Amino acid sequence: MKTIEKNKIAKDAVCDAPNMQESGENLLKYLIVGVLFGIIFVKAEVVSWFRIQEMFRLQSFHMYGIIGSAIAVGALSIFLIKKFNIKSLKGEVINIPKKEFRKGQIIGGFIFGLGWAITGACPGPLYAQIGTGFTVVAVTLLSAIAGTWVYGRFADKLPN
Repeated sequence: MKTIEKNKIAKDAVCDAPNMQESGENLLKYLIVGVLFGIIFVKAEVVSWFRIQEMFRLQSFHMYGIIGSAIAVGALSIFLIKKFNIKSLKGEVINIPKKEFRKGQIIGGFIFGLGWAITGACPGPLYAQIGTGFTVVAVTLLSAIAGTWVYGRFADKLPN
């Protein structure tokens, strides 16, 4: 009985996420963009453990400039999408919901930054770091996966 209910729920659930598309040929464009993004990370030295340590020691502006540029581009993009009601390539309305602030975000951000400073890696360039030969970062990747699982398991028990 439970299996039937689970199957019914799975069939009723709809997900429009790109990685959930049924056609494999559409996923090739995401692979190409991901590889190009990784190359840009490597060339910009975003995957450099040394550059990350420089940032946390306040010895260089390099990483702050990259992060600041990304924030500026993202903020400008969201502003333009909202102002001109820009639609997706398929003509769908882009809905950007309001974000709710919670105290746990401060604690989570602190833990994230601490892990980033200790390991010299954040989730964005993990795969690029592994791809460039820093295989020890696989430990960080496994830790990130474990941390995500722990959060998912206990999220409903955490304070708002």
